[in-house]
Amino acid sequence: MPTIRPVVVAAILTLVGGNAALAQSEPVPPPPAEAAPAPSPALSIDTPIETLVAAPAAKAALDADIPGLTTHPAYDKFKRESLRTLAPKFGGAITDKDLAKVQADLAALPQSLASR
Repeated sequence: MPTIRPVVVAAILTLVGGNAALAQSEPVPPPPAEAAPAPSPALSIDTPIETLVAAPAAKAALDADIPGLTTHPAYDKFKRESLRTLAPKFGGAITDKDLAKVQADLAALPQSLASR
């Protein structure tokens, strides 16, 4: 049976003893507190349209204020845009008045309803 050299045994004992002494001399910091989840950002005309459509209350507001937007044949092409960036591309079909109405309706939604 091979023998362990005394130098190796001394090194192991020093390491084990050193770590034990270190653990006893330094208090262990408490684990970091769980950060509270950030509140969901409010929905607005700057939110991507597909995000608005995913929230039933926001989709209902969109359907009421700009009928046909969510069923438009090109919806898949513009759904990642916000209403603010999309409006100028619709050649006046989405007016500033429409945007203001949608913004007011989205702002009036309680956050709990907006995300359901």
